[in-house]
Order: sequence, then structure tokens, then C-alpha cells
Amino acid sequence: MTDQRIDLVGLSRQELKAEMERIGEKAFRAKQLWQWIYHYGVRDFTKMTNISKNLHGKLAEHFYISRPETAEELTSVDRTRKWLYKFDDGNEAETVFIPEEDRGAVCISSQVGCTLTCKFCHTGTQLLVRNLSAGEIVGQFMAARDSYDEWPSPPGDKRMLTNIVLMGMGEPLYNFDNTVKALKILMDQEGISVSKRRITLSTSGVVPEIRRLGEVADVELAISLHAPTDEVRNEIMPINKKYPLKDLMAAVRDYPAAINARRITFEYVMLKGINDSEADARALTRLVKDIPCKFNLIPFNPWPGSDYECSGRKTIKRFVEILNRAGYTATTRVTRGQDILAACGQLKSESERVRCSRMKARIEAGIEDESHVLPASAE
Repeated sequence: MTDQRIDLVGLSRQELKAEMERIGEKAFRAKQLWQWIYHYGVRDFTKMTNISKNLHGKLAEHFYISRPETAEELTSVDRTRKWLYKFDDGNEAETVFIPEEDRGAVCISSQVGCTLTCKFCHTGTQLLVRNLSAGEIVGQFMAARDSYDEWPSPPGDKRMLTNIVLMGMGEPLYNFDNTVKALKILMDQEGISVSKRRITLSTSGVVPEIRRLGEVADVELAISLHAPTDEVRNEIMPINKKYPLKDLMAAVRDYPAAINARRITFEYVMLKGINDSEADARALTRLVKDIPCKFNLIPFNPWPGSDYECSGRKTIKRFVEILNRAGYTATTRVTRGQDILAACGQLKSESERVRCSRMKARIEAGIEDESHVLPASAE
């Protein structure tokens, strides 16, 4: 029998208050629950010590506090950890923690599969199954905290899981409402309390939603750029045909981070003979002129069936030098978790088997980036 109770993870503060009122409780209970769920990481109502025993039972009758099921957990030789999380409907998505000496970033997914078909990306070979809910997005970070025993929420300088990057499976801006709702929960200071300066959202360039994001969330922005010209970007990133570089750069220039001299990150995968020439590097500097930005160069991570090769070490070094001479910071990302397929562009779950045939037809018809037109039943 299907559980008819409501999952409290993923509800906004207002929604949580409304649920308390629905069961005849005062609004202040919502604040208490919020802190237990998001500050203390508690899943069992009986452990909420400032709530009466009678109310414990009432809450358990109407609600539950979820985590995604850990279907698989792998730890790399470099300490990178990857989880395959299974949700209530059996669909799966991957989450990765990338540790540094005194901090680390949790890379979370926003969709099961991906709307886009970027040719160099393993995740892009798994067609979109559905969007993740706000609770499923937040739940990935909460489950990662469970794994590292980081409850209650410690001060920022004592955490290992200090940063969040929306760079996992899916295009977060094609799941805009759920993503923004999740971001607000993650940033709430009475709960998980991750600063917006420690959250980076990576997008392939959904121009209208970049503008909306700046208005409602203003987290750090990373652009999956990967080419300095429309000709090359059209070939490796079909989304560019809908939102060409001129429009993308205009949206980036208007983003609050750029206006306030916080730097935009441009991600750039290094593909041998495709986008790695000296001319490409110089074209890149012209493209981003007057944008406060930095470059994150990503050595291509091979995956089974891929047609590309990574640029050579000397080629990457020369590329960096040209960007540096033009006044830009350019770093080469150290590949992490490659032995467990946790590196950039390597995430993929097996949920592809449940995709709709008509979704495949959309892809073949050239509208692969229209996740927002999915029927409600698929979201």
C-alpha cells in the first residue's frame, strides 16, 4: 500500500506552516520542525525533545522525513565519494563529494538523466526521465551529511561538506522552480545554512532562466561554455542553436555576480583538436571581454563509447598561458574520482530504462532542451 503521508523534506517554510494548521497545530510548530529537520538532521519525531509525546504520534500519523535510499556508495583512492541514490519511484541519480584538506564540495543532481545531449558528456547519453523534486535535491545533500556525520549543522569553518555545486546530472535551470525552492532551503540560516557564496549553479546556457535566477537566488554562477564560437558550440552543445553565444554573454553580463564584480566561472572541457588551439584561446578572451570571470579548464574524462580525446598537457599549458596573459585566472581542474566514474561528465544512472518513447522523439525532433514542457505526471 502506498504511503499517504506527506514528506516534510522539501516543503517551504510557508508550506510547513500550512501543514501544521491543517492538523490543528500552531504555526510555531513549523519553526520547531524546521530546526529539527534541517539543523539537527533528525528523522525520528520521537527524538524531537521540545515536542510532546502526544504530538510525536500525531506527526508520525500524517508526515515522514525522507532520505533517498543509498543504492550504492563508492569511495575513490583520492577520497572522492559517489552515491547512487534511489528515490521512492525507483528512479536513481548520482551525487559526488569532492574533499579537499579542510573543506569539500557536494555535487548534486537536479534531474534523473539530462535534457541536453552534449556530445562530450556521459550524463548526456542518458535521456531525461524526470525532474527531481525540491525534496529530492535537498535530500541528496542531507544524505551526504548523514554519511559524514555532520549533524547538527556545525559552523562553516568546522564542516567538511562546506560547498554545494549543482553540477551533477541534469540541467538545473530546466528544473527551475524545484531547484530554486531547494536552494532557499539549503541557504536558510536556521537550518542547513550554506551561504549563497558557497553554492554554485552550473548551466549550459538557458538564457531566460539565468536572468530569473539572478533575481530570486543570486548564487554563484558557472557557465558550461566549452567553445569560443557558435560554430563549434553548435556541434558539441546543441543548446547553443537555441541560445547562441551573443545572447548567453548578454545574460551573463547582467547577472548580479558580474555586476557586483564577483567572478563568473566559465567551465571549458579540453577536447583534442576540437576547441584547444591557440586561436581558440584568443577567441575566448575576446568573447568574455569586460566580464569579471575566471576559467576552469577541465581535462576531458573518457567514458565508454566516447569519441573524444583529452588535449595534451603541453596544449593545455599553452591555453592557460594565453588566458593568463590576457589577465584572466585559469586553472586546470584536477581530475577526481575517475576510478569510480565520479569525474566531471561521467555521471550516469540506470534509470534511463524507464524513459518515455515520446521523450526520445522530442530529442530526435531537435527539441532536446524542452524539459519544461514535460507533462505534470513526468515531473
